[in-house]
Amino acid sequence: MAWCDVIEPRAVRAQESPLESARFGCSVERLTVAAGAGATPREVREAVLASSADVVVLRYPAEHVGWFAELTGLGRTALFADCLMYWRLRAGEGRPPRPSPELRVAALNSPAVVEALVADIFAAYGNHYLANPLFAAAAALEGYQDWALRSAAEGSCLALSDESRVLGIATLADDGPRTEILLAGMVSAAQGRGLYAHLLRAVEEHVLVRGAQEVVISTQGHNTRVQKAWARYGFVPVQALLTVHLVRTRLLCADEP
Repeated sequence: MAWCDVIEPRAVRAQESPLESARFGCSVERLTVAAGAGATPREVREAVLASSADVVVLRYPAEHVGWFAELTGLGRTALFADCLMYWRLRAGEGRPPRPSPELRVAALNSPAVVEALVADIFAAYGNHYLANPLFAAAAALEGYQDWALRSAAEGSCLALSDESRVLGIATLADDGPRTEILLAGMVSAAQGRGLYAHLLRAVEEHVLVRGAQEVVISTQGHNTRVQKAWARYGFVPVQALLTVHLVRTRLLCADEP
């Protein structure tokens, strides 16, 4: 989810998701409540009731703790799908590691390489799709691969490598004064070696070169390991969004005798 959709004041925003609908074999709609929207539970209820989608993926600020109870009475099954945590770094204020002569950073645009790296890095990532029995884990991973491939095609995929192989990648979206890290991680064989900070350093340098002001990134709330790495580097938490899948109940019961 783009940073502007999370922070910028706007009304409750409903948007069809044709890519997810095709991927999972049921109609999917995204419903987003930005942190500055000042939305009411009534507006959210009306948007859900107006949707004809099989699944409504709703995200709203986590401080609205009481909203979930109301969502259970809208004629759909409400599936809690974790909390999305957003962090921010002011460009130039990071705490990067010392440069390593063995590491280099370059753009990566090979589709086959990008697909293989994402499959390795995110194979065990507990994304919000896994809360929904209608969504196959393999299809969710394919979605991450497609997302990364689009960034690579736009020249927005950075790869951290040593002399023999790619160790990690970061896909980016540059938007005016900020850069959002869409996907970032190290391959399984390179994890636990303190190399992730070098990938963050590469992103911060990219931001400084283009004269932007900040970097933003997000992950599921349960992913505390990477959030600790962000905190060590200098990122600070700025927003939490709850994710709820509102599913037509008959679809969840389709396989019952």
